[in-house]
Amino acid sequence: MNTPVPGGGTEEIEFKSSSGYMALVLMFLALLAIPFGTFVRLPVISVIAVIAFFFLVKGIYMLQPNQSALLMLFGDYRGTDYSTGLRWANPFFNKTKVSLRLRNFNSEKLKVNDKRGNPIEIAAAVVWRVSDTARAVLDIDHYEQYVPIQAESALRHLANEYSYDHIDEADSTLTLRAGGDEIISRLKRELQERFEKAGLRVEDARLTHLAYAPEIAGAMLRRQQAEAVISARKQIVLGAVSMVEMALNGLTERGVVELDSERRAAMVSNLLVVLCAESEAQPVINAGTLYS
Repeated sequence: MNTPVPGGGTEEIEFKSSSGYMALVLMFLALLAIPFGTFVRLPVISVIAVIAFFFLVKGIYMLQPNQSALLMLFGDYRGTDYSTGLRWANPFFNKTKVSLRLRNFNSEKLKVNDKRGNPIEIAAAVVWRVSDTARAVLDIDHYEQYVPIQAESALRHLANEYSYDHIDEADSTLTLRAGGDEIISRLKRELQERFEKAGLRVEDARLTHLAYAPEIAGAMLRRQQAEAVISARKQIVLGAVSMVEMALNGLTERGVVELDSERRAAMVSNLLVVLCAESEAQPVINAGTLYS
C-alpha cells in the first residue's frame, strides 16, 4: 500500500532490483533447454523453458545515470529503483522511468504590479530536477506542466511583495532592482516551497528580465533623470559651500583683506555663482565698501 507522509505526499521506498546480467545468463540457458527438451522427448522441459525465457525477458530493463524507475504492481506502489545499468525485477511490475537530470525553465515576460501598484515586466530562469520520484509521479499529474504554472505564480507573488525601486535615496527597504542576492534567495525559497509538494528541487533561480511596463517607462525614466540631476546638483552645492568656507577662512587668516558682513555676503554670492553655474561666469569681487 502507498504510505502517506505527514505533509500529505507519498513516502518514497527504495527498491533493490537484481542484476540484469544474471537474467541474461538464465535466458541463454532457457534457450538451450528448449531444443534439449525436444531432443530428449520431454516436451514439458521445452514448455517450462519457453515460459521461463519470456518471464526473464519481461523483467529486464535498463537505467541510465540520473534516471530512476517507479515500480507498480497492479496499481500498488512497490518502490523506486535508482540502480543504473541492466536490471531485472518482477515482470508483473509496471516500470515508469523518470529522468533525474537538471532541467531549465525560462518564463515568459510577465506583466504584473509591484508593491506600489506600478506595472512592471519580470521574467526568470529556473533550474530544477526531480528529487522524489514517487511524489512526482503519484502525487500530481504531469509534473512537467506543474513547473511553469507554479514558477510563474511564485514570480508574480514576489513582484507583488516588493517595489521595483526606491522612491528616494533615504529609503532602505528591499526592492526588486536593488535586492540582489536577497531577492534571488527569496525567489528560490518561494519556488522550493511550491515544488516540494511535487517531489521537485530548485537548484537555481535568476531574474532574467526586470523593467517598468512600456506605458510608464517614459515617465519613470524622466523621474530617474530628475533624481540624478538633483543628486548631482546637491553634491555640487555641498562642494561649493565647502570651497567658499575655505576661501573666506584663508583670506581672514592671512590678513589679505578685511571683510565686513556686506562684503562677505557679496563674496559668498559671487563664489557660489562661479562654482555652481552651469555656464562660464565672470563675477566682480568688490574689496571696498558696497556703498561707494
